[in-house]
Amino acid sequence: MSAIGSLIFCTDCGNLLQESTGSPDAILVCEACGAKNKDILPQTIVSESKPNAFPSALRAKRSALQTLTAADRTMEAVTQYTCAECGRKEMFFTTAQLRSADEGTTVFYRCVCGYKETVNN
Repeated sequence: MSAIGSLIFCTDCGNLLQESTGSPDAILVCEACGAKNKDILPQTIVSESKPNAFPSALRAKRSALQTLTAADRTMEAVTQYTCAECGRKEMFFTTAQLRSADEGTTVFYRCVCGYKETVNN
């Protein structure tokens, strides 16, 4: 009998045998060829790899902690959107995913006059 992990095979024909009883005195009979095989406890092999065992350019760039500065959070773009307060044709905007992933983003508009508007896409 030979064992690979928790599977036990007949040494004569290679057929998969019944599961191990856990008793070293038990005999497992092969259903295919009728050979009698001594039952041995299956051995489990556990292997572990260190994170640096497989180098990756992406993993090297990734950090466990992403730090955002105040400038990163307040980054705004300019768009052609008319301010309801002063009528200015350009407004600053930012977007954020505040709802579930299958719904649109929320757009935050800001005018130089101080007016703010929120639109859910």
